[in-house]
Amino acid sequence: MSRKRQPAEAILPATVKKLRCAVYTRKSTDEGLDREFNTLDAQRDACEAYVASQKAEGWLLVRDRYDDGGFSGGSLERPALRRLLADIEQGRVDVIVVYKIDRLSRSLMDFAKSVETMEAHGVTFVSVTQSFNTTTSMGRLTLNILLSFAQFEREVIGERIRDKFAASRARGMWMGGRVPLGYDVVARKLVVNEDEALRVRRVFEIFAETGSGIETVARLRAEGATSKAGRPLDKGDVYKLLNNRTYVGEATHKGQVYSGEHQGIVPRELWDRAHAILQVSPRSRAAQNRQQAPALLKGLIFGIDGRAMSPTHAVKNGRRYCYYVAQRVLKADTVVDDGIVRRVSAAQIEVAVISQVRALLR
Repeated sequence: MSRKRQPAEAILPATVKKLRCAVYTRKSTDEGLDREFNTLDAQRDACEAYVASQKAEGWLLVRDRYDDGGFSGGSLERPALRRLLADIEQGRVDVIVVYKIDRLSRSLMDFAKSVETMEAHGVTFVSVTQSFNTTTSMGRLTLNILLSFAQFEREVIGERIRDKFAASRARGMWMGGRVPLGYDVVARKLVVNEDEALRVRRVFEIFAETGSGIETVARLRAEGATSKAGRPLDKGDVYKLLNNRTYVGEATHKGQVYSGEHQGIVPRELWDRAHAILQVSPRSRAAQNRQQAPALLKGLIFGIDGRAMSPTHAVKNGRRYCYYVAQRVLKADTVVDDGIVRRVSAAQIEVAVISQVRALLR
């Protein structure tokens, strides 16, 4: 009795792990792609033949084609390559096969990024004409050497960029970033925006006059001053403006100050006045402001809970309103809706007390 003959494509032994192989091909130009047999076809034939030669190792060709015709190898922005990387992330590919390494990428940095994606998903890489195969120990050694050079390239580029940035800042050049209030960017240079420059100078003038960030914000909002995005200026905006040396025509880099190419907005004398105030701690400035507007009944007026009421104030529409507030409200350790008076107008209570004192003196 004759045995039934096995088909040409014999079933792989169960002990051999099947590896799904994807062939990637690329050509920089679209010249000749309309031919019946073009460069992409030649690359694919060579790769498919290599996969077939590894059949005993469990290699199987996937049905999808990943062909980029007319795309440079200097960028990873290629439709077929993006699709291939997406399939890798979804676990559909085990081995990537190319005709030459530069078909995947001509940039070591881009190549390293691609390999990082492959390694993260357990995918290996094979170049059929260059004996480059990351499924072997020698291939992985070669890969590590290439990645070391890629890391070196990244570091050298980073150093070049940092040196160029530092040299440009030393010349006072604008190097990008968020454009500060008071300026526009024209031809990569800062140019004064006169309307916004008025707002910037007003910030310095009010702060130099009041010595208070809160008071500065209140008066700016009363005047309708806004940021570059059109929102009302807040306390953080004020202090950023006050400490931005761009406004006196200077450029800074890593603590060093250089003369800028741009025109300053704030006079040096006004800048110095504002910064003399900034040298004083906020707590000391607040104490000075309280001394300039003393609370007559501080330490003399008590709430229903028997604790002294503290003087405070608020600014609305450019006007300052003073109050005496219960300590428990300031510490927020109790509810407010219990019918107890927790805040009284300083003007009203002080007038009432002064009137009583005058009546007694009479």
